[in-house]
Order: sequence, then structure tokens, then C-alpha cells
Amino acid sequence: MFAKIIDGKAIAKQVRQEVAERVQRRIQCGKRVPALAVILLGSNPVSKIYVTNKCHACEEVGFLSYSYFLPITTSETQILSLIKELNDNKDIDGILIQLPLPPSINTLHVIQAVSPLKDVDGFHPYNVGRLCTRSPAMLRPCTPLGIITLLDRCNIDLCSLHAVVVGASNIVGRPMSMELLLAGCTTTVTHRFTKNLYRYVKDADLLIVAVGKPHFISGQWIKSGAIVIDVGINRLKNGNIVGDVDFEEASKIAGWITPVPGGVGPMTVAILIQNTLNICEMNDKIV
Repeated sequence: MFAKIIDGKAIAKQVRQEVAERVQRRIQCGKRVPALAVILLGSNPVSKIYVTNKCHACEEVGFLSYSYFLPITTSETQILSLIKELNDNKDIDGILIQLPLPPSINTLHVIQAVSPLKDVDGFHPYNVGRLCTRSPAMLRPCTPLGIITLLDRCNIDLCSLHAVVVGASNIVGRPMSMELLLAGCTTTVTHRFTKNLYRYVKDADLLIVAVGKPHFISGQWIKSGAIVIDVGINRLKNGNIVGDVDFEEASKIAGWITPVPGGVGPMTVAILIQNTLNICEMNDKIV
């Protein structure tokens, strides 16, 4: 028996289509088109691909997109100045800072400089704080919300499941744990100091892995029938892209599983686009 594949590409396409339809209704009502600004510092080829994909997604749904490719020598003061300009620009709905930033730049300073009302990534402490305190969420981190959306559209009921998150990053692990608590899961977060990791993995009804290490989780650790969400994207020396979970092994044991590529990645971009439109619609109410 093999696991059911959670098709992130197909579900992301649905989300983008829904966004495109909402944009068309805006245009028909004479409202302005949403706009996203993306800032990339340096020439990291992987980051450039991510930025290009995000800009293509904007074009697909009818958004305007503005890319700011800054040299690696750009100072933190210069970046903060650009962010202030974009914060003050009423025609820009969302601002995205492509991470990681160079070590010379204080990432937290840059993230906090983005207005919480334009924080499409959902990384600003204000937005994360609203998620943690169960306040009505304005902008939620894209990857965790993308995962919740995937599971919801597969009609998977999360309430009362034991969810185990492997990895405690600010981008995925920590906000993911908050999303799972909101969904009614009993949630365990493991990290680099966790001993006997396999014992926690073996007990997971829902396993979410985000550590950035190829095949870090053995399929033999997986609980029979478990739901496995693999956030990792790792390029091997032979050029193949694999996840943090040994897919071949895990797919023989799990009940549901996301592939890599084609699982969580497309959903992250789709939710980014959705967040941008949500900001634009919120701005309609403010004006």
C-alpha cells in the first residue's frame, strides 16, 4: 500500500486561479490592480530563481510586480531607506524581502522595518504575535498557511491529531506550531537539541519536516498511515532535488505525503499571492 500524494502544484493552481478571478472582479469594478515589491540583495542564483517565480506568479494573476535587485555592497541604511519609500507608496500593497540576507545585514532590523500592513511573508513580529495570541490574523506566514491550506483542501481533519514539527525556524517551525495548535492538534516541536528524535517521529499522526537536510528522516521512522509534509528542498551533487524525508521509503508507510518538488513549494508562492490580494482588499476598506 502506498501513500496518497498531496499534489501541491494542483492545489496551488487552484489558489492562484481564485486570486485571478478576484482580481478580475476588482478591475471590472474600476478598482486598482494589486502590486507587490520584491527586494533581492546580491546575486544568489537560487534566490534569483525564487524571485523570478514570484514575479511570474504575479503576472499570471494580473498583479503588478516590482523587482529591486540590489548589489551585495548595499548597506543596511540603504535597504531601510528603500523599505521606507515602499511603505509610504500607497500603490504598493506588499513588500517581500528575499531571504537569506548577507551576514553584514541585520535580518531582524530589515524585517521589522517593513510595515506590518505590507508584510506579505507574515514574518513581522506584530503579525507573528497575532498568530501566537489567537488574535484575528491579518497576514500569516506563507509556508505554514500553505501547509494548512493543502491539508484542508485534501479534507484532512487535523483536530486531535498528534502533530510533530521537526525544525524550529522562525520561517516555518515556530509559526507552523501555532497554526497546528489553532487547528486543534496536540503539537510537539523538535529541534537540534532533541534527543532520540525517531521516538517523536514514530509517534506522529502528522509529521512536518523543515530542516534543510536531504533524507534526514528515514522512512522506517514513520508511523503507519501518518500524514507526512516535507518542506525541505535540497539539491544533490547529481542535480536531483530531494526533500528532508526519504520519500521512497516513507511513501510505502505513510497515509498521505507531499512530494519534493511539487508539494509545499508551490503553495508558499500561492499564499504569498493570496496575502498580497488580501492586503489590497484591506486597503480598500481603509481608503
